[in-house]
Amino acid sequence: MQITPLGDSALIIELGDAINESTHLRVQAAWRALTAEPMPGVSEAVPAYTTVTLFYDPAQLVRAGAPADDLVSWLSERVRERLKNPPKSAKTKPRTVEVPVVYGGDFGPDLARVAAQAKLSPEDVVKRHAKVEYRVHLIGFAPGFPYLGGLPKELITPRHAKPRMAVPAGSVGIGGEQTGIYPQVTPGGWNLIGCTPLRLFRPEDDPPVLLQAGDIVKFRPVTSEEFEKLKESK
Repeated sequence: MQITPLGDSALIIELGDAINESTHLRVQAAWRALTAEPMPGVSEAVPAYTTVTLFYDPAQLVRAGAPADDLVSWLSERVRERLKNPPKSAKTKPRTVEVPVVYGGDFGPDLARVAAQAKLSPEDVVKRHAKVEYRVHLIGFAPGFPYLGGLPKELITPRHAKPRMAVPAGSVGIGGEQTGIYPQVTPGGWNLIGCTPLRLFRPEDDPPVLLQAGDIVKFRPVTSEEFEKLKESK
């Protein structure tokens, strides 16, 4: 683990150098430990692929007893102490969220492209995509957009060289080694294989996003009729 300053009000805690399951678990454990109970002067902890970024208020750190000329060392030491002895409340199990998806057709115009890349039938692509469990590595790009790790290797497909100007909300896509879900209508270059009726970004709720880093996602294939019924009920 390495801790380095980011500007004058943040620390980057590096927990690995590759995107994989073991690094993800270390990131999640650190993030839960750092957020389970308040830390003096710390306003936010943001998990990513291999790091947790800790944002702090320098003035509050000084009021908490940190030397004004060495805030980084003072806070780094408390971070190490917290990670060595995490609160009991940090040992929570990740949520599992089921995401219904209608695959192919107008909902997934790139399903055939992914199938051709994998040398599989579209039906086999759907079976393999929906068979595994995915972990939410981070939320980024757009509010509520989950970057999901765990895509079967045979389904890895390069992004489009020319992105679409408008990807429909709810679209499930594959971009390289990851899969994800577009929460709003945005430009995007991922391969669209399906669509979910779930709303991933809900500004009226607290929290406003359906998925959180660390969640486990399971896709469930549904028919277009089921899709419409589920969409009407949301």
